[in-house]
Amino acid sequence: MSKTRRKRYSAEFKAKVALEAIRGELTLSQLGAKYGVHQTMINGWKKQAVAKLSTVFESGSSDTGRHSEAEIEKLHAKIGQLIVERDFLAKAFGR
Repeated sequence: MSKTRRKRYSAEFKAKVALEAIRGELTLSQLGAKYGVHQTMINGWKKQAVAKLSTVFESGSSDTGRHSEAEIEKLHAKIGQLIVERDFLAKAFGR
């Protein structure tokens, strides 16, 4: 007997299917047949999407804010490094 592995779905795929389920243009059975996913999974993804929808409109405690601060610090460090290298090379070539 071989072990069957569970299929992992990407967040983009789940979002796409959940959005179609929220729209209600197709039934869960039709969506399941269209994407090859069980109706129960689609219903769960739909519930998760609806439950977390309010976080999209929250301000202040955003993950993107924390990521952007870290990214800004990283970019500032890179700029500093490039300035030092530029100055060093300018002196080396006698400019």
